[in-house]
Amino acid sequence: MPSITELVGQTPLVPIPCENPAVQIFGKMEGHNPGGSVKDRAALGMIMGALNRGNLAPGDHLIEATSGNTGIALAMIGRQKGLQVHLVMPDNSTQERIQTMQAFGAHVILTPASKTIEYARQIADQMAKEKGYFQLDQFANDDNWKAHYHSTGPEIWRDTKGNISHFVSAMGTTGTIMGVGKYLKEKKPTVKIVGVQPAEGTSIPGIRRWSPAFLPKIFNPQWVDFTIDIQQQAAKEQTIKNALERGIFGGLSAGGATAAALQIARQIEKGIIVCIICDRGDRYLSSGLFNIGMPTLVD
Repeated sequence: MPSITELVGQTPLVPIPCENPAVQIFGKMEGHNPGGSVKDRAALGMIMGALNRGNLAPGDHLIEATSGNTGIALAMIGRQKGLQVHLVMPDNSTQERIQTMQAFGAHVILTPASKTIEYARQIADQMAKEKGYFQLDQFANDDNWKAHYHSTGPEIWRDTKGNISHFVSAMGTTGTIMGVGKYLKEKKPTVKIVGVQPAEGTSIPGIRRWSPAFLPKIFNPQWVDFTIDIQQQAAKEQTIKNALERGIFGGLSAGGATAAALQIARQIEKGIIVCIICDRGDRYLSSGLFNIGMPTLVD
């Protein structure tokens, strides 16, 4: 029988209806990974890369800054590989995420949300230097995007039979869009690789609009054809609509990616669009995102 880490990947594509009959949209359901998000792929790739190179060994301490999903994946996989995992994250992260990391045995360090994930990254850097903890640094680690080059990209190519015309992904660490984009471009140079980021002045969990100083080092703008700015409200409305009308229960970044895919579908004559549904909506329940109505109380 396979171990839990061997179950990472091979997630399904599900159709997402759109108004253009000549366009098909599919969501890549990354919440089906054992840790519940697309970050399982990157976490496994980065941990195994470090172990195979001898940078990490069972019993070592690993520290990483995270906004949530990467931390959960590192906590789950790191524990299975015998590592002591420490995670630094803004204190506005949902309790579901924090407690899930703790359930997998991670030590969680919270930083002021007002200082953003960029401050959490600074704290992780500081603790790595002071305590000698090993830092994967997902923002500069080539194993991050390579995990998607070797798994997510080939899966999408296979499942669309090479007919994909557009790939749409939210941009956080940018590992997903870099790895998938590079793979698909090598297979079919005409494929459009589309990044999704929050509109100016808005915030969408799991998606970043990086300042130049903190732009992930793995990001190569030449691998992205164009980006789409999504308003927070539009991402929220699409996230709720996905759950209500399509049974696709994801987070806000998935709503943002879906909204961007639908926007593209209105602008092209025909094509096959794949967008990343990067996690599961149950990680956002305490945020009030899905408080659509009050339950009925019967005595």
